[in-house]
Amino acid sequence: MVFSGIPFLYYFLPAVFGVYFLVPRRMKNLVLLIASLIFYGWGEPKMLFLMVFTIALFYLCGLAMERARGQWKRFWLLVSVVVSVALLAIFKYADFFISSFNQVTGLSLPLLKLALPVGISFYTFQCLSYTIDVYRGTVPAQKNPISFGAYVALFPQLIAGPIVRYVDVARELENRSHSWENAWLGLRRFLVGLGKKVILADNFALLIEVFRDSGEKSVLFYWMYAIAFTLNIYFDFSAYSDMAIGLGRILGFHFLENFNYPYLSKSVTEFWRRWHMSLGTWFRDYVYIPLGGSRVSGGKWVRNILTVWMLTGLWHGAAWNFVLWGLVFALLLLAEKWIPGLQRLPGILRHGYVLLAVMFSFVLFNAGSLAQAGEDLGCMLGLGGLSLTSAETWYYLKSYALLFLLGILGATPLVKNAGEKIRVTKAGPVLEAAMAAALLLVCTAYLVDGSFSPFLYFRF
Repeated sequence: MVFSGIPFLYYFLPAVFGVYFLVPRRMKNLVLLIASLIFYGWGEPKMLFLMVFTIALFYLCGLAMERARGQWKRFWLLVSVVVSVALLAIFKYADFFISSFNQVTGLSLPLLKLALPVGISFYTFQCLSYTIDVYRGTVPAQKNPISFGAYVALFPQLIAGPIVRYVDVARELENRSHSWENAWLGLRRFLVGLGKKVILADNFALLIEVFRDSGEKSVLFYWMYAIAFTLNIYFDFSAYSDMAIGLGRILGFHFLENFNYPYLSKSVTEFWRRWHMSLGTWFRDYVYIPLGGSRVSGGKWVRNILTVWMLTGLWHGAAWNFVLWGLVFALLLLAEKWIPGLQRLPGILRHGYVLLAVMFSFVLFNAGSLAQAGEDLGCMLGLGGLSLTSAETWYYLKSYALLFLLGILGATPLVKNAGEKIRVTKAGPVLEAAMAAALLLVCTAYLVDGSFSPFLYFRF
């Protein structure tokens, strides 16, 4: 079950909200837990055992750590970390490590071929932040297993983020308020995300599919593909975050923002402060700073940067192109620190450099292999022996010109600012409600027509 699907929008969500707002306060977390387990098990019921095991493991480790002292406290932390990382390694990385070992040694060890549990990277990191914070004394252990289970399995952000730390929602798990204003703000945010996904991201995905199937590629078509994927991944992922934040608001939770118009950045450092912010701050607080951060010698600082970004790449996927993708960003961040002249360039040049760097990095990110990444990047640079353009390229450029224009505008605050200006007018509430209803109708029409592609970050 996915957010941008008819079953979720018109069956699951109304049923959950109906029950949730009818039951007394003390039962709301139980409703959320049951609804979240149904949501997660809808497409892969076998993985519910893993979800329940994860909830039980971290719940018990949290309680044990709070009661333990000294080495025993550290022992329970290690249990939670080792077991969760082992599960992540088995389900997500085992075949990658085995195939890499086979390539190096020439052996033919069999692959496990295990199905990847949806969202395992997200909820594992959420659980790890919980036990680490309990160990540090930042938060008390959650005594109520229902409340803890609701936190881990909370369906609005369970399978594609943002990564919600327990410390940020601990108070609202126990006591949260509901109001018509919050419900409207949440619904409005959810519909914005739905529109970004269905109208923009899914249509960019169609162009990307057309490009891959084309037998008449050109240099210009490769650039169209690169721009399309750069916009596709932004609207796809930020759409899910918008929808998760909106649903959370309706249910009384205030999740932190995950995107802040990253394509406006004038440095790679700024880009990563605006893109997938929940992941960036997680690695900063639980990996980079514990390693010493920047308050170490130059060599160790470089080690810390490389470690964090190699792990960031691996978090996104079990393939060498993801590892290389992470290391490319590490080198760009190091270059920005070591080459001070970059920051003195005119703003438009710095902005252009960031957009190019990010776009090339996403071509690497989306490649099925390093060989395909090399081919894609080479063809963009005119090294593939292709013509600069073709009749097919011009056809699709004209066909998708409006979509590119909408995508570029949508990646800036212009649309949001226009909405704010409309909102403060006398007719603002009526116009806002009308636009929300129209957006829902248009998205529903797209979904009924079958124009759908799964969220990109489901595979992580």
